[in-house]
Amino acid sequence: MTEYQALPSGPDRLELGEGIRWTGERIVLVDILKGRLLTTAHDPHHPLRELLSLPVPLGAVAPVAGRPGTWIAAAGTGVCLLDAHGIPHWLATPEDRPGPSMRMNDGIADPAGRFWAGSMAYDTTQGAGTLYRVDHDGTVTPAVEGVTIPNGPAFTADGRTMYLADSAHGIVRRYPVDPVTGSVGAPEDFLTVDEGSPDGMTVDAEGALWCAVWGTGTVRRHLADGSLDQVVHLPAAQPAGVCLEGTLLHVTTATVGLDTPGPYDGALFTVPVDVPGTPTPAYRLAPSAPVPGGVA
Repeated sequence: MTEYQALPSGPDRLELGEGIRWTGERIVLVDILKGRLLTTAHDPHHPLRELLSLPVPLGAVAPVAGRPGTWIAAAGTGVCLLDAHGIPHWLATPEDRPGPSMRMNDGIADPAGRFWAGSMAYDTTQGAGTLYRVDHDGTVTPAVEGVTIPNGPAFTADGRTMYLADSAHGIVRRYPVDPVTGSVGAPEDFLTVDEGSPDGMTVDAEGALWCAVWGTGTVRRHLADGSLDQVVHLPAAQPAGVCLEGTLLHVTTATVGLDTPGPYDGALFTVPVDVPGTPTPAYRLAPSAPVPGGVA
C-alpha cells in the first residue's frame, strides 16, 4: 500500500470546504455554509478567488454545457441555475417543506450530463435526506431516499456505476445506473469506515475510488473490489472533498465543529498521485427545456 503526505497549497482556511471539481479549465470549490463559490488562483500560494456568494448554503456546482458562466447548483433547499451574475433561478426547492430544517449538500454531473444532488437535515435527522436527479429537461426527481447525510455521488467513466456515501452511518454504497434513463438499481455495500466518516469522493481513470474520510485526516484510494490501495495523510482532521486535476489530487478540509482548529484545518491541499482523473462533466440542459427567466 502506498502512503503520501500532503501540505496545504494556500493561505485560506474554510469553514466547510467541499464540492471541489476540476472543470477542465479551472478548479472550483465551495464553502458550504457561507454560500461561497471559489476558484484557485494561478499561483497556488495566493488566496482563493470568490466567483459568487449566495445568501443560502451552497453544496456543489457543475458547469452548464453551452452556457459560459452559468452553473447548476445544489443550494438552499433545492437546485438552481446560477447566471453569470450569481443570481439563482430555481428549478425546484423540494426540501422547502414541513419537517426538519433541511439543506442541500454534495452534488455532481454524471457522464450523461445529468446533475445529482443530495439533501440532509441540519440536525442530521435519521433518513431525512434524499439524492435527487436533475434530468436534461430540468426536472428534479428523487432517486435515492432515506439517506441521513449523502455525500458524493461519484460515477465511473461509463456512467453505469454510482458511489454514494451515507456519512452518518460510515458506509459507501455502489448503485447500478442506467445511463440512458438515469434509473437507479438496487445498491450493494462497497465499503464501511469504522473510524471517521466517508465524505467527498471521485473515481480515477483506472476505476478506483478516492474517498475523503472525515475525522481521520486521510484520503483513501480503494480499488473496484473495495480493497485499500493508497492513503494520503493530511495535517488536518476533517478532509471533506476531493478531485483529480490530471495526476494532482486536491483535497478540501473544514474547521466547522472543531473547538480548537489546528493551523492547517480548513486548508486546501494538493498532492501528486500516479493515476489521473478526468474533468467533471457539465450538466447538459436540453435546448427545448423551459429555462427560468434570466438565464441565457
